[in-house]
Amino acid sequence: MKHGQISSKELTEFIRERSTIEETYARSMTKLAKSTGNFSQLGTFAPVWDVFKSSTEKLAGCHLELVRKLQELIKEVQRYVEEQAKAHKKTKEEVAPTLEAVQNIQTISQALQKSKENYNAKTLDQERLRKEGATQRDVDKAGVKAKKATETYKSYVEKYATAKSEFEHRMTETAQKFQDIEENHILQMKEIIRSYSQSVEETHALLGEVQNEFVRNIENTSEENLIQKLAETKGTGKERPGPIEFEECNIAMATEGAKPRKRKPFGIPGRYYGAIDIQNANVPQVDAEGFCIRPEENENNILFADEDEPRKFHVEIKPVQPNNGMHQNRATIDELKASIGNIILSPSTSVRNLHPKQLRRCDTRGRQRHVRPFSPPKINASPPPPAPLARAESSSSLSSNASLSAGNTPTVGFNLRFSFSGTSRGPSPVTLGSLDALPIAVAFTETVNAYFKGADPSKCIVKITGDMTLSFPMGIIKVFTTNPSPATLTFKLMNTSRLEQILPNQQLLHSDSSQSNSDCKGYCFNMQALMSYLRKVSEQNPSASYFNVDILKYQVLTDGILSTPLNLAVYWKCTPSTTDLRLDYRYNPDSMTSPGPLTNVQILVPVDGGVTGMQSIPNSVWNSEQNKCLWKLNDISDKVDNDGSGSLRAKFELSNGPSTPSTLAVQFMNEGSTLSGVDMELQGSGYRLSLIKKRFATGRYMADC
Repeated sequence: MKHGQISSKELTEFIRERSTIEETYARSMTKLAKSTGNFSQLGTFAPVWDVFKSSTEKLAGCHLELVRKLQELIKEVQRYVEEQAKAHKKTKEEVAPTLEAVQNIQTISQALQKSKENYNAKTLDQERLRKEGATQRDVDKAGVKAKKATETYKSYVEKYATAKSEFEHRMTETAQKFQDIEENHILQMKEIIRSYSQSVEETHALLGEVQNEFVRNIENTSEENLIQKLAETKGTGKERPGPIEFEECNIAMATEGAKPRKRKPFGIPGRYYGAIDIQNANVPQVDAEGFCIRPEENENNILFADEDEPRKFHVEIKPVQPNNGMHQNRATIDELKASIGNIILSPSTSVRNLHPKQLRRCDTRGRQRHVRPFSPPKINASPPPPAPLARAESSSSLSSNASLSAGNTPTVGFNLRFSFSGTSRGPSPVTLGSLDALPIAVAFTETVNAYFKGADPSKCIVKITGDMTLSFPMGIIKVFTTNPSPATLTFKLMNTSRLEQILPNQQLLHSDSSQSNSDCKGYCFNMQALMSYLRKVSEQNPSASYFNVDILKYQVLTDGILSTPLNLAVYWKCTPSTTDLRLDYRYNPDSMTSPGPLTNVQILVPVDGGVTGMQSIPNSVWNSEQNKCLWKLNDISDKVDNDGSGSLRAKFELSNGPSTPSTLAVQFMNEGSTLSGVDMELQGSGYRLSLIKKRFATGRYMADC
């Protein structure tokens, strides 16, 4: 049994090591996929990098899925190890009488051997005395000893027979228990190995599918397609320039200053590049900014279109003649670069054939110029008098909602589970018919983790994760029962170009490549698995009106401090007698797809050094037991004062200073929006989306000085 436990633990370590190797490989593949965005996006070969990127990301996803399965398997093995230890302990208690029987037969066997030797010795002594002619008294005395030895010997023979029977019974029973334990151990280990093998086999099958898809995509990417795509992307037009006829000059009309005949100005369709004679060109004068100086107009300079057509403007952009050599040419280029920063594209401007990563780079550049350390407006108000350090009325909420982790780091958290109950849209879940479009609800829950270091935005670390949950009404179970082959539930996950990683529920979802592109992913349900799961949970909780199913998890692409809903900067000033603390915050609506208020805002900071008095703006609560200061703020948005920017200030009087600057923690949440902008779109018929809920909240949201 001892070696059984050892082998179970060793198998756990083996699977864990395999999981680590797979995770490392998956991360390397993800990094490789990202690197394709840095490759040249010009030329005919550029679209092929998209094929490489997509295939490599899918390969990484396959290995990450194997990691997830192996982690689940490790949990199963650990549960088995715990159950195995309990079974061994119980067995030891049950076989304790067997140990007594073993010890008993060993003791009796030793005593039996000694009694036998004593019996033989006494019998031989009596016989020797008789043969040697000893006195009758000596012979009788020896006979008494021989008789006593004989009785003792016989009694031990009887005791041995009883002990032997008990020993055989106990040993047979115990050996059977040991064998049962070992048989069960081997079966469990084989089942674990079978699950391990199945996970690896499924991963290999997925890898094969990804490879086959890659081969098909490469085969479909023919030379003609690549060249055609380049021509469509970079082409300058398909129409040839029209003919120009010679027109004689009408001297009479020109002399009299009469109006020219109404004539359409000719134009070249599309863009047409021809030879330009710069030296002989009629170069206009330019102003300091490089723009042409418009000449004085007269009646003969104006072009008119026919009265029955909309008016057209003829615009010419001619090269500027360099007057002062290289110096002025360089100045003109620098002025041009400077002017680009002020150009704003109108909403009607279209951008075609840009890779999503290129768009993100551009967006990171129309935004990074505005990233700067911030300091909200100063509050011209004197601090309130020192607050007494009595036990605050909200100290219970401090102990329940916040705690200090290792390294004196506060964390604040709250439950994010949704309730889908609300206004009914359509048939009651209880009265759904098989021909009705079945209602389902979806929830997107995102968690933002951030770490701010001082007022330097480049040191901000951000990670945003999300969960997608579907909710099915109770009535859908009855529909599935009466219709064992329902319509397949399919959907698109929209705006996936903003996501770094997607982990679907492999037991319920299959990827649908026919519905996928660079900005959305298509999925379809394994309907048998879904129906089986819903039946199982309905049996476990028959009174529930709906059932929630976790569909997928994802990680959002982030861009440092630009992705945080609330920017933070904290400052400490520590002396032996006092500690001054200031937190600057600023609401960032650009981080949200649909900006909304941040609610339930709380700021928690530990302060050591023996705080004896505190004053703060706005008022805060001091918990003397935990040595923490807590602010609870009103909702923060761009609709409040200072567009959601502000400061928190506190002064602490100390008895054992100076304080050590600690990590400050913040919590908040938002209902109705996400940071990623992901959305869901149902495909096909048979189902309708009755409700969409979106929310994000803080995970570990911290700031250091």
